[in-house]
Amino acid sequence: MIIDLRSDTVTKPSAPMLQAMLTAPVGDDVFNEDPTIIQLEEKLATMFNMQVGLFCPSGTMTNQIAIKAHTQPGDEVICDVNSHIYVNEGGGVAFNSGVQVRLLNGDRGRIAAKQIEENINGDFDWLPRTALVSLENTINKAGGSFYTAKDIEPIAQLCKQKNLPLHLDGARIFNALVATNESAQQHGSLFNSISVCLSKGLGAPVGSVLLGDKAFIKKARRIRKVFGGGMRQGGILAAAGLYAIEHNITRLKDDHARAKQLEKMLQALPFIENILPVDTNIVIFNVAEKVGSQTFVQALQKHNIKAVAFGKNTMRMVTHLDFNDDMLSEVGKALKAITL
Repeated sequence: MIIDLRSDTVTKPSAPMLQAMLTAPVGDDVFNEDPTIIQLEEKLATMFNMQVGLFCPSGTMTNQIAIKAHTQPGDEVICDVNSHIYVNEGGGVAFNSGVQVRLLNGDRGRIAAKQIEENINGDFDWLPRTALVSLENTINKAGGSFYTAKDIEPIAQLCKQKNLPLHLDGARIFNALVATNESAQQHGSLFNSISVCLSKGLGAPVGSVLLGDKAFIKKARRIRKVFGGGMRQGGILAAAGLYAIEHNITRLKDDHARAKQLEKMLQALPFIENILPVDTNIVIFNVAEKVGSQTFVQALQKHNIKAVAFGKNTMRMVTHLDFNDDMLSEVGKALKAITL
């Protein structure tokens, strides 16, 4: 048995999800005629109190489309230094949109309205135009920390006052909603655009949906085509997303509980240091410098456990729907057996 804790993207479709995919009615989505994609877009738009949605292959694409739609070349985007749009999207903000980032040091990835206000550029010829604020929820690089609606409200108010669009990279937004017991509508009403990923905690094999108003999504559809993201009979993929939304949201709390158990297991190891607070399904920690992350990765591999190094001494483990209690028990046994 291989136990894969590298990411919540490693899940495979369940038999019922595959059946939903096989029986999905389809059409040509470039002509806006795929009924299953339309159903998915409408369902998520309603959930998040948005007008319309746009189905895309990945969360990186939905984020990059949003940035392109909100900005002009030479503009500046405000985000946290840990943001996925800055760290993990291949320099797409510069490559695709010709914009730069203003990086803020938030509280475990969570930036505040006061920080943002202090970093909005004045209207001078020699300064880039501040054009967009982007938040991430949950924050991957910060160990799955999350914003509550109360955290976001002053940021949304500031952005409205300054006429700045506010985008959400909601790669793991449902993890945040389960952790806070808040509604999608509460969060949706605070943003101009939201990227909702279906292929992480929800377990779909592919796909994210970009949400916004009709004018924004009309512009986004054109950008999607330019980016090469126009799909034909994509309803086969959208059906997996629909199944995931209907069946795999409330169970995220199980992933969170198992991540907390992993945290306790790691705390007992003498060579593990500085475990970030575990809020959702991501566990980030340091391995003692004399050991190093690669040595720990190799030790885990001997027990058929996969994890990912986040740096020379930093590791990440992520729980997901294909990681169960029996696997958790096996990880516990393996960790006790490892001597480094």
